[in-house]
Amino acid sequence: MLITLKMILRTLILPPADLLLLAALGLWLSRRPALRTRRAGWVLLGAALVTLWLLATPVVASALTRLAQRCPPLDLSKSPNAQAIVILGGAAARDFAPEYGGPMVSSELLERVTYGAFLAQRTGLPVLVSGTAEEALAMRASLARNFGVRTRWVDGKSRDTFQDAAFSARLLRPEGVTRIILVTSADHEWRAMQEFASAGLEVVAAPTDLWVPLRDRFSLLPYLPNAPALWRSSEALYELIGNVARELLAITHLRRQSA
Repeated sequence: MLITLKMILRTLILPPADLLLLAALGLWLSRRPALRTRRAGWVLLGAALVTLWLLATPVVASALTRLAQRCPPLDLSKSPNAQAIVILGGAAARDFAPEYGGPMVSSELLERVTYGAFLAQRTGLPVLVSGTAEEALAMRASLARNFGVRTRWVDGKSRDTFQDAAFSARLLRPEGVTRIILVTSADHEWRAMQEFASAGLEVVAAPTDLWVPLRDRFSLLPYLPNAPALWRSSEALYELIGNVARELLAITHLRRQSA
């Protein structure tokens, strides 16, 4: 129940849904009889549209992404001294891809799987995949088919990062695994590390899709809105808000009681 509520709230409080709702409220208020109410409506409508424009620009998306990413890239020149690699889901997967004749990960999840496979081949460490049943199946199939990497542990029951950490720890601790390399998107890495540490595992961060400066920031293009930039802004805001929510849930113990 808590996870379902969280998914609904995520949709409603993040762009573009929150700003579209605010714009709709502003439009409704702008048609009310009272002058002050109409003015407030126009202000809300304008603020929503301006904010939506800004969040959809690459320059704002880049700034928010940099703010959300707290973990540096994994230094491969040093031994991570870990016992396993954990690759997290959390992105869409296809339960059947006709071109492969089986399941396949989405583009964002493919980046995590690709990096996880690279680390597995480089270190020789066993791999655990964690996510929903669909994500876990697609990750396992992609690792074997595309990279020749065998998955040793599969958690296909997790629906959020808290469950990723709890269920992964249950699989790893009985086999003496206490220190892991954690592969997930750079925006998500910091929050995921805190959850896995709370579950009793030592974590070596291995983020993917790391922030890089805009190359054409002095041209007009970074200030024009586009869909990928809006998506990046939304993802960064989700992680910034999500970390605050994680701390509040940890203080109240509400999530552990639900689990």
